[in-house]
Order: sequence, then C-alpha cells, then structure tokens
Amino acid sequence: MSQALQASSTAEEIIKPRNTVGRRMHSVLHRLPALSPLVVLIITCVIFSLANERFVRPENLSILLQQAAVVGSLAVGQTLVILTAGIDLSVGAIMVLASLVMGKLAAGGTNGVLAFAIGFLLAVVAALLNGLLVTRIKLPPFIVTLGTLSIFTALTLIYAQGQTISLPSGTFLTWTGDTIKIGRFGLTIGVIMMLLLYAVFAYALRQTAWGRHLYATGDDPEAARLAGVRTNRVLLSAYVVAGAVFGIAAWILVGRINGADPNAGLNANLESITAVVIGGTSLFGGRGAVVGSLIGALIVQVFDNGLALIGVNQQYQVLAVGILVILAVSVDQWIRSVKS
Repeated sequence: MSQALQASSTAEEIIKPRNTVGRRMHSVLHRLPALSPLVVLIITCVIFSLANERFVRPENLSILLQQAAVVGSLAVGQTLVILTAGIDLSVGAIMVLASLVMGKLAAGGTNGVLAFAIGFLLAVVAALLNGLLVTRIKLPPFIVTLGTLSIFTALTLIYAQGQTISLPSGTFLTWTGDTIKIGRFGLTIGVIMMLLLYAVFAYALRQTAWGRHLYATGDDPEAARLAGVRTNRVLLSAYVVAGAVFGIAAWILVGRINGADPNAGLNANLESITAVVIGGTSLFGGRGAVVGSLIGALIVQVFDNGLALIGVNQQYQVLAVGILVILAVSVDQWIRSVKS
C-alpha cells in the first residue's frame, strides 16, 4: 500500500510542471497585464531623458500629456469593445463627426451645452448602430466597424462641406482646452477629464457586476451565457458606453484645437487600437486592464516625442510603434498559450 502511494506521489511530481522563472513570469503577467507596458514606459522615459534633457522638462511633459488626451480617451472606449473580443475601427470617425456637429452648432449660435448634448447623443447613437449590427444581425465587429468607418467619415465630409470651424476661447466647448498651471507644468481640463474616465472605468470593470460580465463574455461567451449572463445585452452595452466615451473625447478634441476640423484625428482609429494592444489588453477578449490602455497611449506619445527630440526621422517613429504592437501581441499569445 505504501509503495502504491509512493508511486502515485512520484507520478504526480513528474506530471506537475516545474515552477521555472518563465512560469512565474507568465503567472505575474497573466494577473497583472498592465505590468509589462509599465516597465516599457519607465525604461523608454529613462532612455529619452538621458538622450535629451529637454524630454523631462515640465513644458515638454505638459505637451506630451495634452497629445495623449484625445487618443487616451478613445482608448477607454476601445478597451471596452476589445474586452468583449470585438474591435471598433470607427472610433475616430465617430469622435470627429460628433466634434464637427458640436462645433458647427455652436458657431451657428446654438447654446454650447445644447451643442455638446446633441454631438454627445450622436456619438452614442453611432456606437449603438455598431452594437446592434453585431448583436442582432450577428455580423463580425471588424466588418461592421470597417463599414461604419467609411459611412461616418463620408457623413463628416458632407456635413463639413470643406469648412474648418474656429471657436473663441472661454466658451463651454473650448473649456476642455483651458490650462491649469502648476509652476512651469500645465495641465489642461481635457487631460484631467481623460484621467477621470480611466478612474471611473477602472472601478466599474473591477468592482461592478457589469464589469465582471464584460470580462466573462469576452473570455467565453457560451460559458457566460450558461452561467446566466445575458451576453447580447452585455455586448450591446459595451458599444453604447463606448459611444458615450467617444462623445466626451469629441469635446476634448474641440478644446484641444479650439474648434472642429473634419481632418482631425485621421489616425485616431488605429492609434486607439495600438494603445489598447500595447497596454496589455488581449485582442481575444476577457483579459486586460483599462489602466494599461492609458500606459499604452503614453508609450506611443513618449516614442513620438522622444524620437523627435533626438532627431529621428518620422518614418522610424512609425516603425518603432509597429514593432511595439507586434511585440505586445506576441507577449499576449505567449501568456495565453502557456498552461497554468
């Protein structure tokens, strides 16, 4: 009997995977998906600080944050969609269309608050359309949002009629561009709003039933459905809430450029996806943290800013971001493939 127990114990030890450094690292990264992008952000900041002392000056850091505000805000909504194993290629087009509606209405004499409300509602309706096509007609999110990207872009150009809207400072819509000075460091209202968005959704995703259902739906929709989660409703809510975030991002954009421009945010769709992927959120859904998307947005801006300061050609900046995306997806694949 004792020999059988000893043999069984020996078999378990053989079968049990060894607790190697790689496995421990895998376990940590699986629990803390934002850790690896945070390390990358710290290392790149140190390198660029050593390469050019202007990088860490308060004025430059202020500009860096202001540049990250718009894409960082969009990345919040993009994170919600990607957590459900979807993707939204139309986020930038929705934001620009909403910002243009806000700007044109305000320039035409409409009250600023009402102009914002109409543009905000438009962003929610546009995202709702994406969600309905995905949940009701069962179209793939990639195809749906690729199509609506063209639709919303065309509507923006038709509505703009080639015009760029300028708004005076001190109005409700341009309030997000106002700067709070802390010595030589300047913090815009738009940056503060972006940080508040991250705080709100970091809490919502981790501490509410809706957030847990979102993760469950993205990880295994069939298992979530069998557990009682109304997966279609959760999916639809992800798109609608993301639309509300895009409406706020449109307001931040208006304050950033003091008006509305149909050509603003041309690369915002891909930049938001880049920020989310670099930030550690899995493209396969169910894993990630919204704070990682903030880190990802900062990494993209740090690379652009830092490489520009040391005189690297723009094409190499794009190359560096592309390499980062591939590395981020490779790390995600490794984390998902290693068995725990």
